[in-house]
Amino acid sequence: MAAAAAALLSAWFWNERFWLPHNVTWADLAGEPGPEGGSGPQYPQAGHVLSAFPLALGIFAVRLLFERFIAKPCAIKLGIQDNGPHRAQPNAILEKVFTSITKCPDGRRLEGLSKQLDWDVRKIQRWFRHRRNQDKPTILTKFCESMWRFTFYLSIFSYGLKFIWSSPWFWDTRQCWYNYPFQPLTSSLYYYYIMELAFYWSLMFSQFTDIKRKDFLIMFVHHLATIGLITFSYMNNMVRVGTLVLCLHDASDFLLEAAKLANYAKYQRLCDATFMLFGVVFIVTRLGIYPFWILNTTLFESWELIGPYPSWWLFNGLLVTLQVLHIIWSCLIIRIAYKALMRGKVSKDDRSDVESSSEEEDTTSNSTKGIFSTSSNGANRINGHVASAQWAEEE
Repeated sequence: MAAAAAALLSAWFWNERFWLPHNVTWADLAGEPGPEGGSGPQYPQAGHVLSAFPLALGIFAVRLLFERFIAKPCAIKLGIQDNGPHRAQPNAILEKVFTSITKCPDGRRLEGLSKQLDWDVRKIQRWFRHRRNQDKPTILTKFCESMWRFTFYLSIFSYGLKFIWSSPWFWDTRQCWYNYPFQPLTSSLYYYYIMELAFYWSLMFSQFTDIKRKDFLIMFVHHLATIGLITFSYMNNMVRVGTLVLCLHDASDFLLEAAKLANYAKYQRLCDATFMLFGVVFIVTRLGIYPFWILNTTLFESWELIGPYPSWWLFNGLLVTLQVLHIIWSCLIIRIAYKALMRGKVSKDDRSDVESSSEEEDTTSNSTKGIFSTSSNGANRINGHVASAQWAEEE
């Protein structure tokens, strides 16, 4: 009974009329022993995406080694010390409230604690800020994490650009749809796609051990959606246009990580300049090239050459949704740039990494500049990809 139900579910999920154009079956795409006589499948197969899992674990292991033996020595060479935030003064009563009741007491509870301890309310507020900050990551930890991401993003973008530069569909996007879906899978294309998929799986794994941010859930969904889109396009053999989408999105990621590295190393001018360059590249690629090049071919050229079918609508729906996110993120970047022009420095992200005390806030407002500097509400404000209110990170 269970086997019959599983077979029925599998037949429903892999319905050819959903996944494939008319008059095409999965048997047609079974392929030969290898792409163009090489090793591996001739056409993408659903089972191939499973190879991304062990590769993702390998990438995660390489990351740990990279951060320990390459990134950390570089950080120390730049004068970045493994110093944590100011630790809270030991106090059993406040510690009990912090661990058992609330990490952010309201005004009424603060007044009660003030009377109980004979402490000033602001001193108690400062204690809770320091206590929350105790478990936050150090600058050294953040530098190592960003250096790893910078290295991978730059490497995969360089490889992807070199690959698609020699591909005919880079120069003529209609090549993405000629003879679709009977388009052989080359070894280079296969490795590029699976490496990207494995990296995002590694981000899913490492997100639970990385620096925790307020947008943890948002970025978890972002990674999950990215994995879904990569996997979907691979199984549907839309890998040609998929390579264009991947390379386009990789074009700006390493620049943001570079800006963060410059900030952690206290090269503020380099940080601000790199961030501005990132903003320009991001807006040009996401608001210019993506809609007029990518969406043009997936919506209009593909309609003309292969016609719509159910999974075509889903694929394009996901790509259009991605464009909506591009618009939102670009508006956040533009707002940062506008405030930079008005204030003479780059604005900051609204998410909190390390909170600052009231005294530190006053000092910061006068002395700290740049994209990533501590704000009046204690946010270390730049992250990897998106912002909660102004800009946020994929971390």
